[in-house]
Amino acid sequence: MEETKMAAEEEEEKPQTQPETLKRIRFEDRISSLPDCLLIEILSRLPSTKHALTTTTLSKRWQHLWTSLHTLIFTHHKTHNHPQTHFYSYVDKTLSQCHHFKLNKLTVYTCYDYRFESQVNNWIRYAVNCNVQELNLTLWNVECEAEFLLDQFFFNCCCFTNLKLSGCVFNPIGDVKWSKLNKLWISHANLDEGLIENVLSGSPVLETLVLDNCYGYRRVNITSKSVKKLVFSGYMVPDDDNVEDVVEINAPGVLSLAIHDDLLLWKLSLVDVSSLVEADLDYTKGGHYDTTTPKEAEEEMLKGFILDLRHVKELKIGIFCFKVLCRLEAKGFVFPSNLKVHDVTSSPLYSDDDSMGFSDWSDSDSAESRDWEVLLLDDGTTSDEDAFVSLD
Repeated sequence: MEETKMAAEEEEEKPQTQPETLKRIRFEDRISSLPDCLLIEILSRLPSTKHALTTTTLSKRWQHLWTSLHTLIFTHHKTHNHPQTHFYSYVDKTLSQCHHFKLNKLTVYTCYDYRFESQVNNWIRYAVNCNVQELNLTLWNVECEAEFLLDQFFFNCCCFTNLKLSGCVFNPIGDVKWSKLNKLWISHANLDEGLIENVLSGSPVLETLVLDNCYGYRRVNITSKSVKKLVFSGYMVPDDDNVEDVVEINAPGVLSLAIHDDLLLWKLSLVDVSSLVEADLDYTKGGHYDTTTPKEAEEEMLKGFILDLRHVKELKIGIFCFKVLCRLEAKGFVFPSNLKVHDVTSSPLYSDDDSMGFSDWSDSDSAESRDWEVLLLDDGTTSDEDAFVSLD
């Protein structure tokens, strides 16, 4: 009897495997048995680098899967504690461990100065050697001036389909050859009419052109038959307080035109936009005026736009132009029937003040849809990044 009791007690003391644990074990085995392409898809759906990093500890099978992802995004913000040199070394080391035959997208967002020119060029060469389709370079500095000189090989890369370039210096020698380029976004660059024409003639399938706070030209001449959408987003010449520039837009074949952001110039006018189907006006106008008041100059420009766009099927007026629109209406200006006013009364930017404030606005590309394979490499303040790039 005593022996039976002791046996029962020993049986009770044995550790019991919980059903949840068994489920996790079986689930892990099932996941690890999937083909690499599906495991990479799983990694691409994780919300952050920190989460992707933890998967490298699951098993040796998972340790190097991230090196085959087809989209890489590197970001370094002013709020991060790591110095610039750390970030540049981090990108170098990460790319050295990747094994790409094909790269869909490379995105780099960081502060830049001349010390890092060769490293950035090496990143671009790596991407081009992998036939990258989409390249996003945002190389900013406190003066908002372009400093990174694009290498000459860059202007002869036929793999690009989508380029977003901010803080880059354009100085091509010879013809631009971007035979597959569909969308081009240029931000904070000094451009002239000849350079714009070179880019357009060398991009025969370009459909969308975005000029974001670029300067140096007096006429945007879109003679290309392929370009159907033009976004003129801001105009500002660095270190220039005169604001005397007059810019013309000539785009006879463009179907969609957007004029946004802060226009620090004397006047912006439309020459030929006869094919336009839709237009969106959402800008502020700055400058110093000797013969007129700022309000009169704002009203004159907006009224000119509205009259030049009276043939457009849909004309939208955004919050930045709403106050000017109200002043024109109070003076008896009759608006065409195609005019549509955004609902601005509920916006946090709307107020009863005569001046209109600025806020950070995000374009549609900043909320891009997730690609098939994405690795977000965000230079954060944790130690995860260092552990990630030190993998063998």
